[in-house]
Amino acid sequence: MTAVVYEDLEQAFDFVSSGEIVQASAFVSRETGRIYWVSDDLEEEDLPNNLEDSEHYAEVPTKRDLGLGKRLALRFMSKEMPGKFDIADGFFRRRGAYGPFKDLLEENGVLEKWYRFEEESIRKALSDWAEEEGFTVIDERATDAT
Repeated sequence: MTAVVYEDLEQAFDFVSSGEIVQASAFVSRETGRIYWVSDDLEEEDLPNNLEDSEHYAEVPTKRDLGLGKRLALRFMSKEMPGKFDIADGFFRRRGAYGPFKDLLEENGVLEKWYRFEEESIRKALSDWAEEEGFTVIDERATDAT
């Protein structure tokens, strides 16, 4: 199995998930674990010409691909604040939901808990995705801590 550094994968995930303004994608080489970043605003040199060949590269998923947007927020609400679930659900029926959502969490003293929940959920989903794609995930933070 090819190794991929979790921190690099997470950065690529953030990059492709912020694609509302700029179309962005990233691909992980199945051979080397190197991540290639692609967008209209970014000119990376030495891009392979076969990036979309799934036999050689895996496209990094977005938050939406992994169900880590609205569904994750509502899962958190049903677990931590079920009495305010309908309010949060209403936020996510229109654009700009995260501002009011985070304000609601802060007003109720659970914003930091949300950030931990979101981080853990992203870590698990990305690690699961990488393993399904045949990669071994290396967590340099865990390595540095030992």
